[in-house]
Amino acid sequence: MRVTLPSLAAAITTAVALAAPAALAADPSALVPDYRPPVQPLSIVSEFRIGGSAQDPGSNEKNTSNINGELLFAKPVTGLDRFWAAFVPRPTVGGSYNVDGRTSYAYLGATWTFDITDRIFVEGFFGAGFHDGWTGPKNNVPKTFNSLGCNPLFREAAGVGYRITEHWSIMATIEHMSNAGLCVNNRGLTNFGGKIAYTF
Repeated sequence: MRVTLPSLAAAITTAVALAAPAALAADPSALVPDYRPPVQPLSIVSEFRIGGSAQDPGSNEKNTSNINGELLFAKPVTGLDRFWAAFVPRPTVGGSYNVDGRTSYAYLGATWTFDITDRIFVEGFFGAGFHDGWTGPKNNVPKTFNSLGCNPLFREAAGVGYRITEHWSIMATIEHMSNAGLCVNNRGLTNFGGKIAYTF
């Protein structure tokens, strides 16, 4: 039988078409498109922290301790370089529960974080604290409570931290709450502690 060029080309095309499904079945990866990482949704929560502190050593509330929890939210401004981004604070809410029945409080405000190295950082907080402590006349304050004067109070805090991994870090902290002399009594609270943090 005489084979012409057109008939040979048709035979090759038919053979390739018949063989393609078998080749794909033998190699399932041929059906899988190139990998693309999933698009992560933007999270409003930046970091979660939990820790403890000693309540104002040297005051009426000495020898008591607190359990602390804190949420830091994503910065409201993005797209800045690393230097300018440090000046944009993260909105922050948190609370401190005194396990010995003294003053507990919740707070909200802003946290500024500054990197010293890739692992070491320092930060500051400023905001307001709402407490369940003593605000009455100073001469009526129980001996186991500080005289805080009024409610809410200003809250300032500072910390130094170390990043263990991309997500985990530890911190040493100091915080102070007072009314800045706006009320008659202004003993305030100054607590020392530490936290462990998880960054999302």
